[in-house]
Amino acid sequence: MSRILIIEDETDIANLEKDYLELSGFEVDIETDGTAGLAAALTKDYDLFLLDLMLPGMDGFDICREIRERKDTPILLVSAKKDDIDKIRGLGLGADDYITKPFSPSELVARVKAHLSRYDRLIGTNVHKNDVIKIRGLKIDKTARRVWVNGEERQFTTKEFDLLTFLAEHPNHVYSKDELFREIWNMESIGDIATVTVHIKKIREKIEFDSSKPQYIETIWGVGYRFKM
Repeated sequence: MSRILIIEDETDIANLEKDYLELSGFEVDIETDGTAGLAAALTKDYDLFLLDLMLPGMDGFDICREIRERKDTPILLVSAKKDDIDKIRGLGLGADDYITKPFSPSELVARVKAHLSRYDRLIGTNVHKNDVIKIRGLKIDKTARRVWVNGEERQFTTKEFDLLTFLAEHPNHVYSKDELFREIWNMESIGDIATVTVHIKKIREKIEFDSSKPQYIETIWGVGYRFKM
């Protein structure tokens, strides 16, 4: 599921955009302040940005420039300004499109889909895509060995990453601690299965909203662990 960040200070417009995009199957976040919007854009994982020009804290032109210096993610500028000079400036800063208010929600969705499709084609043509596992709010990039939870990156040790990835690649399968130890540490447990317990605890602390009520790694008492889909 593609994830979109709307940076828009008019909450009625932002919520309308969000509603239509979510109905079309997108996951959407909203930031109403320019400075906070830029921070979210640079630190979280998004597939497209919908960026208003007139914002408190930092205007859309500066945000566009900052994003484009670090990311190739599609940027759609949204503004009530109809002057060509603003369009030229925005596109010159690296924006991919410019939508003038008022616009129909269906037009917005169509443009978003078109730019995401175009970006996917470009990436597929020019860059080898990373091997990524996405399960609800969890994203595991096996190629880069990076993990995000609801868009926020979390740091994992080598064995924590290997254990999480193995379980996520085999969802709904119950593994005993001995089996997990052999898979990840490549040796017989020899009574050292507590290592698995410790690593599961640390992983849960990083990926679960409430580690006492895990939504990802479930304990099957007397047997082992299972990754829930």
